[in-house]
Amino acid sequence: MKDVAELLARILIAFVFIYEALDSLVFFNKAKATLVAYGITWQPNLIMYMLITILLVGGVLVLIGYQVRFGAALLLIYWLPYTLIVYSFWDDAPEFKRLHTLYFMRNLALCGGLFFTDS
Repeated sequence: MKDVAELLARILIAFVFIYEALDSLVFFNKAKATLVAYGITWQPNLIMYMLITILLVGGVLVLIGYQVRFGAALLLIYWLPYTLIVYSFWDDAPEFKRLHTLYFMRNLALCGGLFFTDS
């Protein structure tokens, strides 16, 4: 039963990141504009392709159970800075603070799940 739970956990976590990568590919220009809006202006195309690659490789590695720790490390390299940049609730207007705090905590929970990967 432990193996089934571990597989289900890897599938659920991986799909978050794989979906994020595919969404960034489909809506590349909008995602790039958002990146620039957050102040990341150096080589936005290159950064977008690197982030999409990190998300896909990390997500697939976690999903298939091969080099899971490496895949989880790749995803953490992306997800922690992303969380701190996008959901900086401490700087938000009061009407967004509660919602962004919830998103921030959700993303930290995903990071916790990535730290539990063990293979």
